[in-house]
Parts: sequence; structure tokens; C-alpha cells
Amino acid sequence: MNLLDSYFSSPLHLPFNNDCLQKYFRQGPPDHDPGGVGYWILLRGTELLLQNGSAGVQLPHGRRRADWPVGGEALYIGTWEGSPCRLLPWPEQQPVANGLEPCQLRDWGTSIPIQLLSLGGLAHQIRHWEINSQVCSRCGSPMGRLPNEWGKLCSGCAAVHFPHIHPCAITLVRRPGEVLLTRKAEWPDGHYSLVAGFVNFGECLEEAAVREITEETGVRVKNLRYVGSQCWPFPSQLMGGFVADYDGGELVVDYGELADARWFSVDALPKMPPLRSISRYILDHYLHI
Repeated sequence: MNLLDSYFSSPLHLPFNNDCLQKYFRQGPPDHDPGGVGYWILLRGTELLLQNGSAGVQLPHGRRRADWPVGGEALYIGTWEGSPCRLLPWPEQQPVANGLEPCQLRDWGTSIPIQLLSLGGLAHQIRHWEINSQVCSRCGSPMGRLPNEWGKLCSGCAAVHFPHIHPCAITLVRRPGEVLLTRKAEWPDGHYSLVAGFVNFGECLEEAAVREITEETGVRVKNLRYVGSQCWPFPSQLMGGFVADYDGGELVVDYGELADARWFSVDALPKMPPLRSISRYILDHYLHI
């Protein structure tokens, strides 16, 4: 695929955003489980375990099988194609049962259909909230569910907690004929992406974008423009996407955060981020100054 022939015409349609699920999935709180057979989201770490049949990979359907994990709560999260849809964690040390295929949600080259990729990401984000909301962060008492929603109530101090979403800014920095790209050590060999980082106390997204660029690369920017956002459920981020123009400064890489950063010619780009990411969307649509 040509870099400029992007599949995604809007960030709204990117994987992991709810728009991808509208035709298939209706989210519901855990206390609305109607019972009966349904679909299963089997998560082993960041792997989604799917059935592979003549129609391709799909969610397992039916009752909980005897060769699936015996422990762990089956958590209702809504309906998939009109049937109950439940999340079941799969211990990472437990082998995959017969008939199931592990599909890595974080694989840069994943070929999972967008609706299943997005559902797996949503389930991963919910699982992260469930793990981190078992006890109250104020007093340490057990937490119970609030009715009709995903929030929780502390049994000790009565504090109310809601799912934690962490805002981040991600920015394409451009100058005539070149773009500034960065690389993390844990990424696949040769792959680069955009400057990104979490929002700090007291910052808006725009301030976080400028600060992260300066801290990680040493360059200054101007004409910062917001272009869209994406849910990033690894584990629970909201990525605010920007494009900015170079305004001076020598490139000085913060090797505490990055493995590399450099200016690339728009005609000689390195391996790009996956199509499923807002970083690739921004490159697809805003490459040239």
C-alpha cells in the first residue's frame, strides 16, 4: 500500500475507537448480563484467542468449555451481534485449548479484522480497569460495583472511582522535505514513529505536545494543529494527534526515553507505524509541509 493511499479517511474510523464496533457490538455494564449462551472474548495477556473456521477468525460462541480456565470470573461487557458477550481472562502460562488460535493485539503487522481487533482492545482496557480497581486507592478497602455502569464504590470510605483514562499527545514535526521521527528500543527493528508522551499535571494537550518534542529531541516547533484522536488500550491511553512545523534548534536525542530520533526525507522514509495507529494516520495525511 502506498503511504498516501490510506485506508482510514478519518481518525474516527481508526481501530480501537468505538466507531469500528457500531455494527456488531453494544456495550453494557456487568450487572446487565441476561444469562444464556453467547460469545467469548478470551484474553491471554495481549493475545485474543479466536476460532479459525471457513469464514476466517471469529469469536468462540456457546457455553464455557470444560477445557477452558476453571478460575476467573466471566465478565459480561455487552452484546456482540445480538448475543451476550463475556470476557474471560486466560492465564498466560496455560496452553491454548484445541480449536483456538492466539492473535496478538499489539502485533504491528496484525491481520485481525478491524472489528475483532477493536473489541479485543476494548476488552484489554476493561481487564486493566478490573485488575486495578479491586481495592480503593484512598483507604485500601475492597471495591464493589456501582449499578448500571463501570464505576466502583469503596466499601470502606465510600469513595467513588471510575475507569482511569490517561491522555497523551503525539505529534508529527515537519520541515520542507523532511519529517522528524523517533524510535523506542522495544519496537520491531527499523520501525519509527512520532514523538509522543503523557500529559503532566496542569497541562493541556497542546502544552504536552510541545514539551515532549523539546524534551525528547531538543527542537522547537510552531503552528501546532490538532488533527484527531484515538483510543489506545495498551493499557488505557487516549492519544491526541497533532502536526507541527519546525521552528529551530539542533536535534539532541534523549536516550533515556528513545533509542533514536532523526530527520528523514519524505522520499526515503524508514519502516512506518502500523495502519491501525493514529501515528500512521497522521503520516498518511500530513506528510508534506
